[in-house]
Amino acid sequence: MTTDGLQPSADPSNDNAFLRWVRRHQRWLYAGVVIALLTQMAIAMITTAVEQSPTIDEPVYVGTAVVYLEEHSLRYNPEHPPLGKLIIAAGVAFTDPKIAPGFSGHEWELGKHVVYEAGNDPDRLMLAARLPVILLTLLFGLVVFAFAADLAGRAGGVLALTLFTFSPDVIAHGSLATLDVPVAGFLLTSVWLVWRARRRPGLYLPLAGLALGAATATKVLSLVVVPVLVPLAVLSVWHARRARGLDPKSPALLIGRGVLAGAGMALIAIAVVWASYLVVDPSLRWETPSGMQPLHGMRTLVEWLPFPQPLRDGMRFQFELEDHVWHNFLFGRHYTGSLWYYGPAALLVKTPLGALAIWLAGAAVLLSVRRLRPAAPYVLVPTALLMATAMVIVRDNGVRYLAFAPMFLAVAAAAVLVVRRRWVKVAAIAVVAFAAVSSLMTFPYYLPYSNEAFGGPENTHKYLLDSNVDWGQDLGRLADRLKQDYAGERTWLVYQGSGLPSYYGIDAADPLTVPEDQVHGVLAVSDSAVLGAFADPMGGGGAPGNGHGGDLGSLIAGSTPIERVGHSMTIYRRP
Repeated sequence: MTTDGLQPSADPSNDNAFLRWVRRHQRWLYAGVVIALLTQMAIAMITTAVEQSPTIDEPVYVGTAVVYLEEHSLRYNPEHPPLGKLIIAAGVAFTDPKIAPGFSGHEWELGKHVVYEAGNDPDRLMLAARLPVILLTLLFGLVVFAFAADLAGRAGGVLALTLFTFSPDVIAHGSLATLDVPVAGFLLTSVWLVWRARRRPGLYLPLAGLALGAATATKVLSLVVVPVLVPLAVLSVWHARRARGLDPKSPALLIGRGVLAGAGMALIAIAVVWASYLVVDPSLRWETPSGMQPLHGMRTLVEWLPFPQPLRDGMRFQFELEDHVWHNFLFGRHYTGSLWYYGPAALLVKTPLGALAIWLAGAAVLLSVRRLRPAAPYVLVPTALLMATAMVIVRDNGVRYLAFAPMFLAVAAAAVLVVRRRWVKVAAIAVVAFAAVSSLMTFPYYLPYSNEAFGGPENTHKYLLDSNVDWGQDLGRLADRLKQDYAGERTWLVYQGSGLPSYYGIDAADPLTVPEDQVHGVLAVSDSAVLGAFADPMGGGGAPGNGHGGDLGSLIAGSTPIERVGHSMTIYRRP
């Protein structure tokens, strides 16, 4: 007979000694695997952070973080609460950042000023801003491991952590100074702590309130989980007290205690949000911006929320953004507005096939295996609610808004190891390994990743755009390619991003500012700019320039593509 899949040796006593050694050192072996997985993820994220130029949103957050540090003012980026930018500021503070006294431009101008114009070192500044998010992402990996281990043992924790640490989307956005991975990780942490409250509610529910508050203080969209998280807290208190034999004949009293515990958790979350604002400005100086649109319908409930006025005004600003008509792209189709199925479709493209398969299998096991069924509301219901919210109210700008999915569903995937059939475990190992290899093959180009069914990262731009492919991250790589292969040639650039081409040594003109017949030589175009070029909803065939030159669609049509840079930019030859 074999034990745990090990083949017997000629001397059975050797096998027994080896198995005893494994069992005796099992905890340390698992710790070594966890450290190895997190280390490879750290290497991937740091490499990505070093090689990428600033993405579109990052300079705004970095500039706002510098204003927090230098001026203790809340006037910039009010659409998001301060905590995520305070996390970024924790890294930026080590660079002794500079900002011109009295600077008062728009937040996009602020970002450009702080990164490129105020005398800071852009590369050092951006890496310092990204490192705290990288560290936080690694800590969320430990939460994934712990949550999955609670459900399926340490082996399940390792499986879930493997999926997490090799998730291209988590690596891509966990290596940027943005808010998407932090808010998703805080939400996962809050749900895990509510689950743990089934054993010790007095310890874990206050901690869950802190995590929920951190999520809300990073992005207000986190509030959508409150209607689920509070009932789950009630359920956890019910389970804990029934398990101890307390008040067994008083269900109303049990529910009442649970409601009070849930309310306490919510109050702690509210206190965390207030604290995040007071850390920036203890005086809470704030004036509602003029010209904001009045609230109507259900949106008027915002004014009743127990949060600081800048947060409520930030929500109003978010409503205005959601009401704006956006140009988008999905599966080769340009369209305006939002498609309800955009999020699931984008996940289908951007998730390793092995991960998709084991996510679904894990969810099915959670729902079907009796001893795991109590965990299903904690893992699957928040995931479903966040997905539904993304499908209804989130702009079609990328899977970064769905960063919660690789985290929650990695935990769900661990459930497959509970099935007591060897072929299931072998299949689970195989699909997880397939997912890991797929992720490794895209290194270090994680942002434009797509799985093998859609042709890999080189073909992602055929199905998705914006932050799924090109978020301005490859300007430095373009500069290196131009210096290496096109030195001395006339260069034209249409770039959509926050990087400053001249900083990277790119001497290029804007082809949309001159007549089309004057554009000759090398034309470099970022994929996100192409979205604007062909997104004319009236079918006109191209978005015009500034009124003085041609349009980008016509320029591309009259050019010959030569090569791709970083899977997000194309170099053309103009005759």
